[in-house]
Amino acid sequence: MKKKHNWTFKSKHVFAAMILVCISLMIFAAAVKFPVDAVRTAAGYIIVPFQKGINAVGTALDGATAGLQDKQKLVKEKKKLQEKVDELTAENSRLTQSISELERLQELYQLDQDYSQYDKVAANVISMDTGNWFANFTINKGTKDGVQKDCNVIAGSGLVGIVTEAGSNWATVRSIIDDTSNVSAMTMSTSDRCIVAGDLRLIDEGKLQFIHLKDKDDKIQEGEKIVTSDVSEKFLPGILIGYVSEIKEDPNNLTKTGTLTPAVDFEHLSEVLVIKELKQQKGDS
Repeated sequence: MKKKHNWTFKSKHVFAAMILVCISLMIFAAAVKFPVDAVRTAAGYIIVPFQKGINAVGTALDGATAGLQDKQKLVKEKKKLQEKVDELTAENSRLTQSISELERLQELYQLDQDYSQYDKVAANVISMDTGNWFANFTINKGTKDGVQKDCNVIAGSGLVGIVTEAGSNWATVRSIIDDTSNVSAMTMSTSDRCIVAGDLRLIDEGKLQFIHLKDKDDKIQEGEKIVTSDVSEKFLPGILIGYVSEIKEDPNNLTKTGTLTPAVDFEHLSEVLVIKELKQQKGDS
């Protein structure tokens, strides 16, 4: 069985062959004296179509080159635009962070003004226990800055917690949401006393618990401010803890229990103020 050959001709081979044909015709016309009209007619049938083909190929190549150049230009422009977008995105992120930081500092400044009677030092939170809530955390100020054990810590609009340990340039803070925390508190309008107890399960709902509130005249309503009591052993008096969100009668019909919305966002603490004056020193003075 004979093997079939698949002949393929590339455009460059056809182009070379046509050039050879033209050259051969020119040589042949020079050597043999053909009538000019006959040569002209032959040229019309052979050369003119060939020339049109070359012109068409040239036009197509010009169009392809122009298209490639346009594409390369568009790619460069797209790259520049993307770089600009990335730059603007980064700048927007920096501005957003700056605005957020400014708002926190303004809030801290306002808090400093609200408790201007106390000497304070600002500190940054540098670490915390595992979990979403700042129940126990570490700050970057210590004894060399006047921070010592039992110093009250505030942020947001009120009380955060108390210093439990202090080194030369660090201190640990136990917040009032910790399960072991109990703060002697009172209502702002009537000075009726209660205990604000930490409960990490309850803080998941954004609330704190208060217990043992004596309110025999039923004066305490939702929205009532709860502040630290003047008889608290370690907490300075009058620091805002939160606002009553729910209240109910205890089974003994003598006291009330309820929940309050804390004055501090215990999920997003970054900066705090440490009151350097201790409750014991305040009492002694």
